[in-house]
Amino acid sequence: MVAHTPPVALTIAGSDSGGGAGIQADLRTFSFHRVHGTSALTCVTAQNTQGVTRVDALEPAAVVAQIEAVVNDIGIQSLKTGMLLNQPIIEAVADALTQVANTRCVIDPVMVSRTGAQLIDDGAIETLRQRLIPLATVLTPNRYEAEILSGQSIHTLDDMETAAQAIHGLGAQAVVVKGGGFEGPLRGIDLWYDGTNVTKLVTTCVETNDTHGTGCTLSAAIAANLALGQSPLDATRRAKDYVTHALHHSLRIGQGQGPVGHFYPILE
Repeated sequence: MVAHTPPVALTIAGSDSGGGAGIQADLRTFSFHRVHGTSALTCVTAQNTQGVTRVDALEPAAVVAQIEAVVNDIGIQSLKTGMLLNQPIIEAVADALTQVANTRCVIDPVMVSRTGAQLIDDGAIETLRQRLIPLATVLTPNRYEAEILSGQSIHTLDDMETAAQAIHGLGAQAVVVKGGGFEGPLRGIDLWYDGTNVTKLVTTCVETNDTHGTGCTLSAAIAANLALGQSPLDATRRAKDYVTHALHHSLRIGQGQGPVGHFYPILE
């Protein structure tokens, strides 16, 4: 028997009963990268490819207890946050993360869906802005989240850059404004800004309706690559490549929007 000590990543997010996003997507993404995945659930959703029918939040103390259980025994090299759902949970997670020294944090500010629907209330958004974003090694807002955080509309690549610079001013070390929600030539183009460098991240644009979980998957893949020792920009490039391959092998399951193929090598 050969014992292994792999890198460890933690996801702090909600459960997706349909398996396409949230904790389930994050853990599959960690496994693909040969990173041991640990988790802290923030909420349990009843959802499938057609939508969400129920959401039950955990108590903030229960979320913190999960984080502490993992950190105090196993230890982590990186973490990501996803759906935190409400203001008390965001505050509790921010408090807990200030106690996790030298850990690279990927913050996916899940506030608005890629179709523009607001997912958390204004108080929770403000707490996320003030308490969580300054802890981010990499922040991954979609177009609509970037508009809220920057206070400006985004229609062009220049708009993406200006928004990324404004959001960087909130304290994140690096910002990736995601372009998956655009139509036309900007679709799928992400923009990186770290206070010095502006980098356009481009891969093949995949034509598929089965895109559920792409945001969760990208942030989890960045966290996995950070745990493996990649620089934040390289981790983000590799993560985008992974998501593109997973989109090429998206899953036609259910009657609605299917998920990406996290385990695409064995699908072939």
